[in-house]
Amino acid sequence: MRWLFSFLALVLLGVAQAKSFSGSRLLVILEEQSEKEKYSALLGDLNDRGYQTTVESPKADKLSLFKHGERAYDHVILLPGKSKGLGPALTANQFLDFMKSEGNVIVALSSSNTIPSSVQSLLLELDIHTPTDKGALVVDHFNYDSVSAADKHDVLLLPFPNPPRRDVRNFFAGEGVLAAPRTVGQVLGNNSPLLAPILRAPSTAYSYSPKEEADIVEDPFATGEQLTIVSSLQSHNSARFTVIGSAEMLQNEWFLADAKLNGKAVKTANREFAKQITEWTFKETGVLKVGKLLHYQNEGQNKKLNTSTAIPENNPTIYRIKEDVAFQVEISEYKSDHLVPFFPASDDTIQLEFSMLSPFHRLNLSPIGQTANSTIFGVSFKTPDQHGIFNFRVNYRRPFLTNIDEKRQVTVRHFAHDEWPRSWQINGAWPWIGGIWVTVGGFVAFVAVWLYSAPTEKSTKKTQ
Repeated sequence: MRWLFSFLALVLLGVAQAKSFSGSRLLVILEEQSEKEKYSALLGDLNDRGYQTTVESPKADKLSLFKHGERAYDHVILLPGKSKGLGPALTANQFLDFMKSEGNVIVALSSSNTIPSSVQSLLLELDIHTPTDKGALVVDHFNYDSVSAADKHDVLLLPFPNPPRRDVRNFFAGEGVLAAPRTVGQVLGNNSPLLAPILRAPSTAYSYSPKEEADIVEDPFATGEQLTIVSSLQSHNSARFTVIGSAEMLQNEWFLADAKLNGKAVKTANREFAKQITEWTFKETGVLKVGKLLHYQNEGQNKKLNTSTAIPENNPTIYRIKEDVAFQVEISEYKSDHLVPFFPASDDTIQLEFSMLSPFHRLNLSPIGQTANSTIFGVSFKTPDQHGIFNFRVNYRRPFLTNIDEKRQVTVRHFAHDEWPRSWQINGAWPWIGGIWVTVGGFVAFVAVWLYSAPTEKSTKKTQ
């Protein structure tokens, strides 16, 4: 019966497996355990998706993001608290090391609570700027909930982020409006290509500090679309970091609430948005995986690639200059719990670089085949007339998709002494070859004439 219990245990583990590509261990940092009930719907949805959720206070003695030098958790959600410090286990360096270990982080802010110093330092390290004034929030006198914020106009009602870009639309799209109560606006730095806004503030919004108690804000922190409500960062190792300016967006109260925008009753869609945000941050979507990568000598110049061609499994390590080469790579996209073939946008291409110090060839890869869970991209080209150490490199980086950087090193040699074309195969050499044979023939003719042309005998007179 032991095998039966083992089988049942494996089945239970398979059912409880999280949909995340990077793991199921989730740490939720919440200072006041009494507030856990406010986020019960969010935590319930995460548990239903297979996450092993651990709720801890930042002041817990045994709290640590690492254990024996490895990540103790795969993902972290940091909810706001009243303390100005989070303790030695949750410093900015600890969070950065966690991301360097490919951990994913969600930070939720609130204008009602002070942003901890470690979180402020972390955001500055990532080039994300927040107001320095305590209690500063985003106000909009046109796009607000007239039921809960009739006077202060600090509960923003925003449409779902449906920008025209294909990469964002695939991961953050929906119907309805989003409620963003008492939001801490962020401004993203211009020097980091890793940052990307998910949800921007309307053009009529601005950052306001209630402490000023003035009717007119003369020098706001930021205005309009400079302010970001929800922002994201994906590091070079594809670790994901998301900042949500309003932690109340994740609370049960606003998951499916009744609101009124410009006199029209609407339902908030915060629950669906929270689902999409956690799916992307925790790598349930937007994850690219490279499968088989092949390069080989392509028999025949400009031979068309096809998946039925017999391809050697062992990629050669050396090629010759001016040789026809074929390259193929399989790329899959992870969605929720399985791999599917990946197709870039119609205006986007995946490129192959054949480079030494700089690319000698930069070629577009075209889909040439498809398997059950991957798309095969390929291209053929001729190696350059330059010997040395070269790399086949596929470097694909797009917003909201994990990075691909695959490299294979090969050697390109000169022609061997018996690989050069014979002289009679070169049309330009024919005059020189003809001149040689004319010279040889002329010399032979001269020798023949000289040998067979004996001198005439002179007659001598006999004397007595």
